[in-house]
Amino acid sequence: MDRLWAMEVFVRVSERGSFSRAAESLDLANATVTSCVRNLEKHLGVTLLQRNTRHLRLTNAGERFYLRCKTLLEGVLAAEEEAAQAHAQVRGSLTVEAPIAIGHALLLPALPSFLARYPALSVNVNLTNQPHALIARGIDLAIRIDAVEDTELVARPLYSASYVVCGRPHVVDSVREASPADLDPAQCLGLLPEGRPTPQPWLFSREGDEIIVSPEGRLSLNSSDALVNAACAGLGLVCVLDVFVRRELSDDTLVRAFDAWNHGGRVFHLVSAKSSFVSPKLKVFSDFMLEVVGPQCRPDHRERVAVQRGR
Repeated sequence: MDRLWAMEVFVRVSERGSFSRAAESLDLANATVTSCVRNLEKHLGVTLLQRNTRHLRLTNAGERFYLRCKTLLEGVLAAEEEAAQAHAQVRGSLTVEAPIAIGHALLLPALPSFLARYPALSVNVNLTNQPHALIARGIDLAIRIDAVEDTELVARPLYSASYVVCGRPHVVDSVREASPADLDPAQCLGLLPEGRPTPQPWLFSREGDEIIVSPEGRLSLNSSDALVNAACAGLGLVCVLDVFVRRELSDDTLVRAFDAWNHGGRVFHLVSAKSSFVSPKLKVFSDFMLEVVGPQCRPDHRERVAVQRGR
């Protein structure tokens, strides 16, 4: 449990007078806020809040703990403001690893702004689809997809990506009135998973209905970048994560198809070695990437989870 964050949530609940209003102000789910306070109470071994369906109030222990938390959080805020004023002093070298496609789509376009903001900091970027052992290779931070199976690492959710089916406008127009069940697999360009000879299937789900389409287009590729380029060339429909086509969708080079259906998704994480101390260079880079993504595209950005071994 991130105790400092839990304290912040508890203070917000106390000040807003309800879990729902606190959740709204923190841009969190009600269940997340409720679970956070319950975990904090369990950790402390005391009841901090007495609540029923109509109102909420602090216990005696809760009032004392609230005052302590309030003072502590004000000190943290002051320290953060001092650090922000001295951000240009963050210096050194940062080594970052990312999958090739996410590096091209998200990381590399943002680096010029980051380097301009922190002129005393240099960044070494390794783009690879074969992740390395972070600690052994001296990698400060990696962007990884889904679970990372190492108990010595900590994962911070970065981007909650959704799969989208898209293509050139004239290609999408040809299937606009169709159901996914009627989609011709020959129109679908496939993405080849690592080490597999057949493309991964496309999932369509809506209100309990589920349809699977296996791409049978004349072109299949093992690179999302290349697949997007093929779609831009009008060679067919593709199903890729939205992060890889943000620019193409925004300028209408590509348009969405079957947008009323859900296609599943993946979560990207910022992964680093577990430590009680987060270096300034690591913190500013992590915060910068969260800023680039924006709150609307990511899970709870305050959540830090210890990575579990095995699935």
